[in-house]
Parts: sequence; structure tokens; C-alpha cells
Amino acid sequence: MIEKKSSENEGCCSSNSGCCTPEKNVSTQKKSINIDFLYLDLSVCAPCQGTESILDEAIKEVTNILEFTGVDVVVNKVNVINEEQAIKYRFVSSPTIRINGRDIQLEVKESNCKTCSDLSGEETDCRVWLYQGGEYNAPPKGMIIEAILKEVYGGTVSDNTVEEDYVVPNNLKKFYSSLEIKKLKTESPCGCGDANSKGCC
Repeated sequence: MIEKKSSENEGCCSSNSGCCTPEKNVSTQKKSINIDFLYLDLSVCAPCQGTESILDEAIKEVTNILEFTGVDVVVNKVNVINEEQAIKYRFVSSPTIRINGRDIQLEVKESNCKTCSDLSGEETDCRVWLYQGGEYNAPPKGMIIEAILKEVYGGTVSDNTVEEDYVVPNNLKKFYSSLEIKKLKTESPCGCGDANSKGCC
């Protein structure tokens, strides 16, 4: 066997092909997508519970695909418990799923949620999901998977709209206010809603 010693540049530089320039550093950093699940309640709210369950299933299925293309899925589940948090997250309707900050359903449609109404003591609406001509109390798995894949592989339409000033929707205001009143009544000695009350009001 004849051992041939070759320089790093041999065989290509004489033709000025440019192949002998130092190799560029190839980034191995993985791409990631962030999925935010925002909700009012998971203890009793059927729409929120159903949405969480289907979201978990969808993420489990799509993660197996994305792993092969070097994409990490980061999931944040946030219980938006008061108006301050609603403002922080610009919460519009419960439940909400956002992918990289974009709501997977831009149109907000709601209907009365018996479980949230019972929880707060005030009529409360939860989101109705619209997909392929149908209406659902929880988003179909296909709707979530489709939104994730569009975000990853570039099928989304760029949003050039100016972000409007956020105002907490009346539906959420009523829910949070009613919960606070119920909490004060529970904490007050005589159930009048004044936690500082001593004895009977």
C-alpha cells in the first residue's frame, strides 16, 4: 500500500474553485417552538380539561415527527387566576392555545360554561373552537397538529396588523370579581364578605 500524503488544499485550489476556504461553523442549535396553554380552571371546567387532554395528545404525536427535524417543543401551561395575570398574558378567552405567541384561533367565539359559572357564582363563557366548519367545546386534535406544523414548516401567513391596546374582557372581569367575592365571604367570620369583620356584621 502506498501512503499518499496530501495537503489540506490539494486537488481543488489550483482551479480556483474556492473549495479550500475554511469551513463555516455549522450551527447545531436546535429550533424550538413555544406552545402556551392559558386557562381559567382545570379542577372542574370541562372545556379546559378537554382542551388540555387533547393538547397533550397532539403534542405527543407531533413531537415524534419534530424530533427527526431537530425541533424542540416547549409547553407552558398557565392558570390565569386574576386580572393582573390576564393583562400580563393579554388573555382574551379561556381556554387559549398560542404557538410562538399566536393564537391558533383568531376568531373568539364563546358559549356559557356551566362548570365555570358554578365555580364563580356568575354566568361565565368559555371558548368555542371552530374547525373545518364545525364547532367544538375542545379543539380537535387535527386543529392543533395543523397549527404546530404550519408554524414549524412555514405555512403561516405573516401578521402585519398593529397590536391593539389590551383590555380585560367583561366576561373575565365578572369571573375574577365573583371569585374574589366568594373568597372574601369564605374568609369573613359571618359570611358577609368583609374579612376584617369581627363577629356579626
